[in-house]
Amino acid sequence: MSDLGAIASQIAIACGSAFIPAHSRAIGGGCINRAVTLSDGIRSFFVKINDADRLEMFEAEAAGLAEIAATKSIRVPLPLCTGTAGSEAYLAMEYFERDGHGRRDEEKAGRQLADMHRATRDAFGWDRDNTIGSTPQLNGFDPDWGRFWQEKRLGFQLDLAARKGYGGRLQDRGRLLLEGCDAFIDHAPQPSLLHGDLWGGNIGYAKDGQPVIYDPAVYFGDREADLAMTELFGNFGIAFYASYREAWPLDPGYETRRDLYNLYHILNHLILFGSGYLGQALDIMERLLAQLGGYPTLLPSSSGRCR
Repeated sequence: MSDLGAIASQIAIACGSAFIPAHSRAIGGGCINRAVTLSDGIRSFFVKINDADRLEMFEAEAAGLAEIAATKSIRVPLPLCTGTAGSEAYLAMEYFERDGHGRRDEEKAGRQLADMHRATRDAFGWDRDNTIGSTPQLNGFDPDWGRFWQEKRLGFQLDLAARKGYGGRLQDRGRLLLEGCDAFIDHAPQPSLLHGDLWGGNIGYAKDGQPVIYDPAVYFGDREADLAMTELFGNFGIAFYASYREAWPLDPGYETRRDLYNLYHILNHLILFGSGYLGQALDIMERLLAQLGGYPTLLPSSSGRCR
């Protein structure tokens, strides 16, 4: 049982005024954390809860929300406080009422995301590591985007997959793809502030129809990596993409890089949720390798047979 009283006390300290919740409500839908809303009838707060050893994960998420909020571009729930209560860690943040009438200002979402992406740094990465889902995400700064993607994104996920027992063809194709990765990253992206996990479940619309993004895995990278993930599971409409491209057109070759960037997330889903994502990962790899042309199709597998 979560110590909601202790959490409410810390919310009151962070707000600088008394907060005594009259009721709490469990929020479903999350697969990593538990979540509740606390309300005193006037103010409401959204609280994520996990085991105490996940406090660093919540601290990184709070820092990511603050980083996005500082751009004054697209709305995020403002983080309030993090800490531990008994055996649990928590992150408390602003709660927003969702629109219940289907109002979605997707044009504004596209423009505001482009505005957020204009926030930049001198290199790719971020000030701290964080998580993608519950998987560690390495963010050490690197001025070379191709190397960053090879080492801290695809290479790292492939290593995690190998530890989970996914070897053979996945690792064979993955090695070839890493060797040819530079051929795909043939443009010169600036380090843009990314949400990092921008699938359809991590955007919502407030009661006034305004877009809100949440659950970030922030770092500075190629803005196309955010756009790519919006296409992975749907929930972003034509108006969103049209307004984004009007605000900041994409470079030629995006459609190929989209697959490269989404492979990172499919590999992460393979690690988190199991072999149901293996076929999709392999399909993306084969599609990318076919575009390289002339790659070896007969590779010794871990069983000694050729594929």
